[in-house]
Amino acid sequence: MEDLSLHILDIAENSIQARAKNISISIQENMQKDILSLDINDNGCGMDEKTLKEALNPFFTTKKERRFGLGLSMLAESARAANGQFSIESKPGKGTHIRATFQASHIDRKPLGDISTTLLTLIIGNPEIDIVYTHTLDRFNYLLDTQKIKKQMNGIPLSSPEGMKFIRKNIKEGFKRLRRNK
Repeated sequence: MEDLSLHILDIAENSIQARAKNISISIQENMQKDILSLDINDNGCGMDEKTLKEALNPFFTTKKERRFGLGLSMLAESARAANGQFSIESKPGKGTHIRATFQASHIDRKPLGDISTTLLTLIIGNPEIDIVYTHTLDRFNYLLDTQKIKKQMNGIPLSSPEGMKFIRKNIKEGFKRLRRNK
């Protein structure tokens, strides 16, 4: 995968297949400490110990339509290549937590990519799932919470033209504020 936004999309799609109703995605960029971290939490079905041990094996997948499970192993390798670390915790019936850290300035760190499109795809394609996205750049934060957006929309579906326009505007303004404060 070319960038971190594609990793996020892949992992979030795994969460959705694991019947998660809540997905939390957090990116923290600490330029002073030269660290970029990515955390993804879900409340899906989780993994038993056997599946968790196999999760990073690129030749293991629980999906029926393909024989390879490259997503997690590629993210783990990307973290290690950028002088970082990768961890995964999961409990059956409780969900999964994935964490990848990277040396922010490392030449091999993948770019963030198009986080805006990834978020829009996840939200509009899965309006029934509550997604919380937090992005911290040093001491500045951007928070997107679909539960709050749904309340603001007063029953207008997130996947409607009005909903998509509202979400796009929220994301655009949030990233603009975050980068302006950089």
